[in-house]
Amino acid sequence: MQPETKTPRLTCYKCMSPKSTCICKHISPLHTKTRFIILMHPKEYKKEKNGTGHMTKLQLENSEIIVGVDFTNNKRVNDILANENNSSFLLYPGKDNFNLSVSGSSEVKSFMGHHPHLFILDGTWPCARKMLKLSKNLQTLKRVSFDNEIKSKFIIKQQPEPLCLSTIESVYTVLNLLKAGDVEHCDTTDFLLPFEKMIEHQLEYLRNPNNKNYHAIVKNILVAKDIYKTERNTIFEVER
Repeated sequence: MQPETKTPRLTCYKCMSPKSTCICKHISPLHTKTRFIILMHPKEYKKEKNGTGHMTKLQLENSEIIVGVDFTNNKRVNDILANENNSSFLLYPGKDNFNLSVSGSSEVKSFMGHHPHLFILDGTWPCARKMLKLSKNLQTLKRVSFDNEIKSKFIIKQQPEPLCLSTIESVYTVLNLLKAGDVEHCDTTDFLLPFEKMIEHQLEYLRNPNNKNYHAIVKNILVAKDIYKTERNTIFEVER
């Protein structure tokens, strides 16, 4: 008897999802005045199937991804920072940051300038903290923050604090605050749709009892969520 051969699963090389759960039809790139620079930790870069940094890049025309840990000598990052026409900021909580949630329209427009470039650290809080600690050029940037009012939809991961959002949810929140500040004028109605569809696909898979790894997957996710919560709580203890 010939051994059964498995048909290789086809992958969409744009969203990096299996063809059966491709989210590309839900991608609607926005044009923004702000340029979003997603500084992605190598560990996050490997999460092609569910990394929201990749998805955020697909949803934003004016964006780019730079992979690394220490960006001190990164040519592309330093070229952006050296451009006198750019106003560069880091989206990261901390002291002496500019809070978009409590600032008026005129304040936001004046602070962000004409060519805002917003750097975003894409990774878990321990990874993001390490990236910032090593990257001396990022440490000098003015910080931007927000008071989050939405609960993360990334329910397969434990979000221990209100500020803990995925990259795409954070950008969504920032875009809406920049719209309120008259800096942006894009329509963000369906910005999270690809993310929501990805979550739907993942939950359908995890809840399917016919999945041969059903029990193991559920168990592993519960363990991972507990570890994730502990690590990220540590960061918030320090940042306050």
